[in-house]
Order: sequence, then C-alpha cells, then structure tokens
Amino acid sequence: MKKISIMVPCYNEEENVVPMSEALVAQMEQMPQYDYEILFIDNCSLDNTRPLLREICAKNPKIRAIFNSKNFGQFNSPYYGICQTTGDCTLCVCCDFQDPIDMIPKLIAEWENGYKIVIGVKTSSKESKLMYFLRSIYYKMIRKLSKVNQIEHFTGFGLYDKSFVEVLRNLDDPTPFLRGIVAELGPKIKKVEYEQAKRRAGKTSNNFFSLYDAAMLSFTSYTKFGLRFASFLGVLLSGLGFVGEIVSLIFAIVNPYLFSVSTLAIISTILLIGGLQLFFIGFLGEYIMAMNTRIMKRPLVIEEERINFD
Repeated sequence: MKKISIMVPCYNEEENVVPMSEALVAQMEQMPQYDYEILFIDNCSLDNTRPLLREICAKNPKIRAIFNSKNFGQFNSPYYGICQTTGDCTLCVCCDFQDPIDMIPKLIAEWENGYKIVIGVKTSSKESKLMYFLRSIYYKMIRKLSKVNQIEHFTGFGLYDKSFVEVLRNLDDPTPFLRGIVAELGPKIKKVEYEQAKRRAGKTSNNFFSLYDAAMLSFTSYTKFGLRFASFLGVLLSGLGFVGEIVSLIFAIVNPYLFSVSTLAIISTILLIGGLQLFFIGFLGEYIMAMNTRIMKRPLVIEEERINFD
C-alpha cells in the first residue's frame, strides 16, 4: 500500500489547525487504498496552536508534529518539514485553507499517471486584487530576469514524489527557495490550475518585510540583476563624470567666466568617485554571493519537540 504524506506548515494558526486536521483526515479516509501521515511543523507559534496540536496528535497517531525552537522563517520551516516526511509522495498544504483540500485526489491521480511533481498554479485569487496584481508583476519580472524558467503564481502548494524529496534532502542549502528549486531541478512537472480562496480564519503573518525577504531571496538565488545593475550604473556614472571633467576643462580654457567651473568640477568628481565605488562593490559582490552560497552550513531549523515519531 502506498503512503501519502501531507506536510502542513503553521504559525499562529489556532483557529485553523483543528479544522485543517479534520479536513485532511476526512479526505484521506475517502481514499482507503492509501496509507497516510499528516505532519504539522510549527514555526514557534505565540498563540494556542501548540496545545491544540498536542491534542490532535494524542487522538490520531497518524498525525505528527514538529515544534521549532524559534521562528526560522517562511521558507526554511516548510522545506525542513517536507524533508522529514516518509511517504511515497509528499503534499505541501498551507494551514489557512487557501490551498484547496479537495484538489488532493486530483494531484495524486496525476502522480499515479507518472508525474514526479504536480503543482498548483493560481489562475485567480479571492485575495486583494491589488495584491494579486502586484504578485503578477513580480512573477513576470523574476521570470524575465532569472536564468531559470520560473513558474508564475506557484506558491509551493503541490505534490512531490519521494525521489524529489530525496533530492531536497541532499541539497544541503542553508537558504532554500523551494519555488525556484522546483523550477530548476524538478523533473516531469504537471501544473494544475486553481483559484486561491480567502483565509478561512485568522490573520496572515505576511507583511511588507516578509514579502520583501521573499522577493530578495528569489532575486539573490536566481538572478544577478542587482549586482550587475550596480556594476553597469557604476560604469555609466564614471563615464558621465569623466565627460564632465573634460567639459569643465574645455570651458575653463575657452571662457573661464562663463559659469562656475569649480561647481561642475566638484559634481563631476563626486560622480566619478561614486561611480567607481559602485562598480567595484558590484564586482566584489559577484564573488561574495558565489562564496556565500557555498560556505554557509547553518541548519535549516532547530527542533524543540517531536510528537508521534517512532
């Protein structure tokens, strides 16, 4: 009998963990041909999430939980959770019900058809129209700039075969960006479209800074745009500064009383020095970025407690 693992990351989801566990169990009981496990990984919630998870795990030994010792971020914790599953495939589902539970049979059916990765791709969303529009712009921009063909409106919701989960375990990446890894290394990907629902209850933990971190992680992991832009801008400003110096010298020779040559000289010098600084910062940044991804060996998370693990 094949085993289906379902990994649910959560943070301050006291209003959702019980309904989510009930919905997942009910869904899996409709497919008796599969064994299953449900793993909640809690990223150091500050509300009543952990006591509720203890109660859930006490009632059902197929439901497991990992409690992180602190909040390790919105990417490390889910990635680590996927790596701790033991099924023939692993489903990643958010705890806020924005990922449709009723799509699970369809994802599994596509997996049975031979696809190693089956992902959900949003075609629309019931969230703020402005947020959806801004996300669309971001996805298109990162896809244009990235050396990897990034997947638009893919948030991590999907099914991953155990062979790909093993790839994730062996990557040894201290700052993993699952969406980019799937696009870069994922074999035989099947996309399933869906409409993203609103949160069932509670308040999202995402804010400007967490969204900014997500954007910067994707940029630094899969593009060199920022560093290259700094280098090119440095060259441009250096050129402008050099031209300014030549122009100021010519005017000083031809007609020293036409305008304040000293002001132009100062501006040109500032542009020249600033441009050179930007250029060399960008140049060094290329090396620092490459070195940083190789020498960082920090753990993804530190566990505080495990429940229902043999």
